[in-house]
Amino acid sequence: MRFIFLVILFLCLLPYVAWHLWMLPPVARWARWMVVGVMALCVGMCIFSLTRYLDRVPMGLARVVYNVGNKSLIVIAYLLMVFLVVDVLRLVHVLPTAWVRDNWWACGVLLVALGGVFVYGSVHYHHKERVALSLDSHGKELGGGVRLVALSDLHLGYHNGRKELARWVDLVNAERPDAVLMAGDLVDRSLRPLLAEDMAAELRRIEAPVYACLGNHEYYADYYTPGEVEQFYRDANITLLQDSVATLGNIVVLGRDDRTNPRRLSVRRLKEKFSVPDSLFTILLDHQPYHLEEAEKAGVDLQLSGHTHRGQVWPLSWVTDAMYECSWGSLRKGATDYYVSSGLGIWGAKYRIGTQSEYVVVDIQ
Repeated sequence: MRFIFLVILFLCLLPYVAWHLWMLPPVARWARWMVVGVMALCVGMCIFSLTRYLDRVPMGLARVVYNVGNKSLIVIAYLLMVFLVVDVLRLVHVLPTAWVRDNWWACGVLLVALGGVFVYGSVHYHHKERVALSLDSHGKELGGGVRLVALSDLHLGYHNGRKELARWVDLVNAERPDAVLMAGDLVDRSLRPLLAEDMAAELRRIEAPVYACLGNHEYYADYYTPGEVEQFYRDANITLLQDSVATLGNIVVLGRDDRTNPRRLSVRRLKEKFSVPDSLFTILLDHQPYHLEEAEKAGVDLQLSGHTHRGQVWPLSWVTDAMYECSWGSLRKGATDYYVSSGLGIWGAKYRIGTQSEYVVVDIQ
């Protein structure tokens, strides 16, 4: 609810941003209308990209609408923050009013500053951070050390295509894992671009067994094409665990259905249904990191989650930190270890400001 409130508040403040964009450049009236019109068009593209109608336009145009619309939204959000700070400084007489009206110098400073921020955000997004996580087996016999690669939130779609996916698969294979675990949101919002580029073939290049749970975005995609999400996982040679269990040597992997399904099993019920003994090392894949105490009470050894992206860009990281007990990183509760990933891919605009794109290499001794 807090996140929805912030979205509504942001939309209500769009006229404030438009007013500043109207006043700032010293140009003719028709040019001011053009600046505001471009802003309105970008917002419209972003809203359109969230609807099912995006799948009905040509693929190339759909990619442009998705990427331009979502990137513009982040740019507008940062413009909002800049204008709020400027107006506060103006009210306390630190900054003259001349800086916000008909001023090319102000336009130049704003362009250079924001340009630098978003170039950094784009470069930082494309750099994938390797997170090393070393755990002990809690006294449970594994038959030797085990290496796992944990991924979440790839968000394959109109913005993250097969070329980027190929680079990610290479990163995974370079680790030579015993298995790969995906904690939801493999799909962004539509299967159309995944099928068009045959991304399942790229995922089949992973040189280890792959197990995955569903995320909320798989449910968004399945709303448009019921049943095709599960088929895509099968085509990609990924074992989908939807309130089900898989065995990896002496390790049991529990895949919990996403929180979108109100009838999903509790962690304890899932463990009981498949008679998982406490003597085996147990890993839980649960996309959204709510109610972390459930895994602890059920005797799970490791929970892997994603979903939060840690807000993707500052200051939204402050919002996710306030919303979740753990919005990113490691946590230990009792005998249970947790890792909440900020995600390998991203939803919407491909910027990382104050957060990181990552994959997690888990070594269990």
